[in-house]
Amino acid sequence: MDGKPLTSKSDSLPESLVFTHEAMNTTFTLRLPMSGEHEASGIAHECFELIDHLEQGLSRFIDGSDISRVNALKKGETLHVRETTHRCLLLAIEASTATSGLFDVTHGARFEHLKRPTGGQPPEIHGSLVVHPDLAAVTCIEPGRIIDLGGIGKGFALDETARLLADWDVREAFIAAGASSMLALGNARWPVDLAGDHTNLRITLDKASLSASGSGIQGSHIVHPGGSGAMPVHPARRVWVVAANATLAEVWSTTLMLVEPSGIRRLLSNTLGIHKVFAEDANGPIRLHLDSGFGIPD
Repeated sequence: MDGKPLTSKSDSLPESLVFTHEAMNTTFTLRLPMSGEHEASGIAHECFELIDHLEQGLSRFIDGSDISRVNALKKGETLHVRETTHRCLLLAIEASTATSGLFDVTHGARFEHLKRPTGGQPPEIHGSLVVHPDLAAVTCIEPGRIIDLGGIGKGFALDETARLLADWDVREAFIAAGASSMLALGNARWPVDLAGDHTNLRITLDKASLSASGSGIQGSHIVHPGGSGAMPVHPARRVWVVAANATLAEVWSTTLMLVEPSGIRRLLSNTLGIHKVFAEDANGPIRLHLDSGFGIPD
């Protein structure tokens, strides 16, 4: 855990103790009620230990992690993984089905291709993995699939942290993974700014999660599962999704970068748990593209 707890008290934020921690290539921030600094420090320590444990299983960039070992499996081999890793993989499979295949965590080879300055044709995706539904294990049917959980891992970590806070009987808190994923627990209304290139929009978040994806800062880093694998030319530079949990918000903010704004409502028509979708046009303001009636922007 980095630094000491900071007291946050202003007109815009509920009074809280603030803790930060570096993990998953970002800064996690945990805001807890002012119930006692010593107890809050212990809770924050356990939360950040959990996030570190999750990263050790979910990151493909850590030698010996579950995912790096899954990616190295040979034909016919089976690997037993942590329960948390298994749960995240099952959620990724559900997300692939819910998004009609637009969300796919097995295209790690194409992610690597997008980072190369030389360009060229993206690699063909082949191979097959089986995530066992009732056993925390993965079997390689045919090698070739490279798992990258970058589009779901931080949201999953926030939801797992919320589960731990519930065990501590913490009913009100705010958890964030950098500026792209955040989760508000309890009745407090937390102000959040959606920062676009030309305009900003302030909303409040309570009992919900927010996730953001975009091409403005990182460029085309989102892989389309079909065709060339590159993110198509799209009028939205950023997408923000407010959802019932952080995993859902992160999955859909990534997915909706691959969808024309006119198709957002149709794609989400049968999806439960999505409260709002905002998008920033390339040369225009931030607009509300979907509103399920959960809360209102300020």
